[in-house]
Amino acid sequence: MNLLFKIGTTEIVLIVVGVLVVILVAWVISAYNALVRLRNKVRNGWSQIDVQLKRRFDLIPNLAETVRGYAEMEKGIFEEFARARGLYAQASRTGNIEGMAEANNTLAGTLSRLLVVQERYPELKANTNFQEMMKQLRDTEDKISFSRQFYNDTVLAYNDKTELFPTNIVAGMFKFKPAQFFEVNDEAQREAPKVKF
Repeated sequence: MNLLFKIGTTEIVLIVVGVLVVILVAWVISAYNALVRLRNKVRNGWSQIDVQLKRRFDLIPNLAETVRGYAEMEKGIFEEFARARGLYAQASRTGNIEGMAEANNTLAGTLSRLLVVQERYPELKANTNFQEMMKQLRDTEDKISFSRQFYNDTVLAYNDKTELFPTNIVAGMFKFKPAQFFEVNDEAQREAPKVKF
């Protein structure tokens, strides 16, 4: 009891300020760590899309080669596919999400044309290699769709955290930049390719 009376107003103010500083530092550390976790989740989400897109780019040459035997005159499709693959590889090396999305859109258009070709050749539809590759392609497309959704949901959470008060202060102090959504820019690409057997 005697000690309490010996502490003056100045000491009490210093103790209160010290406690507030400790609370503020703890909050900044917590906000920073939350932003880092979300940023890493965004990177992981993109990595999952990248894995599936690479799988698709690896699968389609086999599909294209199978179709090529039936449709030698469709060389324009194969050239477009090669161009899309090159765009994707270049954008992937630099981490350019917008460029990878553009390559994906180009590939989707090429794939649509490829599927139209298979309609012209009924014996192609009966080919077991072609059927197996189409099944793998459908599975890959489903995985890409899920990965895009997960990635965009993660980007939304991260961007909200970097833009909403008060964590936007910490984000600004430590230069956290908003992440890009994986978007389809070409309206024609918003429609799924029609696969008919």
